[in-house]
Amino acid sequence: MSATVPLQAWIDGVGFLAPGLPDWPSARAVLRGEQAIGSSAAVLQAPAVLPPAERRRASRVVKLALTIGLEAAAHAGTDIATLATVFAASGADGHNCHALCEQLASDDRQISPTRFHNSVHNAAAGYWGIATQSQAPCQVICAYDASFGAGLLDALGQVVVDRQPTLLIAYDSEYPEPLHSKRPLPDVAGIALLLTPEASARSLARVAVSLDDSAAEAMSDSALEALRATVPALRGLPLLDLLARSEAGSVSLDYLPPLQLRVDLHPC
Repeated sequence: MSATVPLQAWIDGVGFLAPGLPDWPSARAVLRGEQAIGSSAAVLQAPAVLPPAERRRASRVVKLALTIGLEAAAHAGTDIATLATVFAASGADGHNCHALCEQLASDDRQISPTRFHNSVHNAAAGYWGIATQSQAPCQVICAYDASFGAGLLDALGQVVVDRQPTLLIAYDSEYPEPLHSKRPLPDVAGIALLLTPEASARSLARVAVSLDDSAAEAMSDSALEALRATVPALRGLPLLDLLARSEAGSVSLDYLPPLQLRVDLHPC
């Protein structure tokens, strides 16, 4: 494949949550080989930035998306109300989808308003806007298993064209049975990256992304590879592996076959 002009930005903050990995510091320690990955299920809490009514209504994916987005912004010391955002997910709220299907299959087909408004793909983005009072641009993307790559490209495009710090929030939710057997995601998980057009004192690394056709990078740790392979939002784990180790290098991430994303990372 002929070379493409890479999209470049700086990573100023990271948010992370997955089974056995409750935040970015714990994930970074595991990626560095300093500790083993935990075996516990993902733990979610409604962020305190949500008003009480929305906190009660928040679904699993809303709690996940806000938690990792807020962690990345706090890591970078950035005002969340000023950030452009890109929300990327391969589906929506698996548990809510299951509950709606059960309700529609019953004799009582009346759907609650809360169930309905949590069923849309942009629900997490809506809750983020309520929580942050942000008036900045917001994109919501779904590209099935390529959703992390699609979200990364969109966020980088905004950084390069608009010269505006942009927060990528990639997240996924599991489905209960019987949908789980058709879409076997193990649990909720996600990655958030705060991308900026210029380097700052808080910048962790410079990243450049271009199209490629190399095979996607696999994780050497079997538990991490299982997460990367089964949760589309975690297709970015090879990038985080380089970032955690503060190593310069290149990785290939899953995108839309036969295209992949070549990511070059240069620590600050």
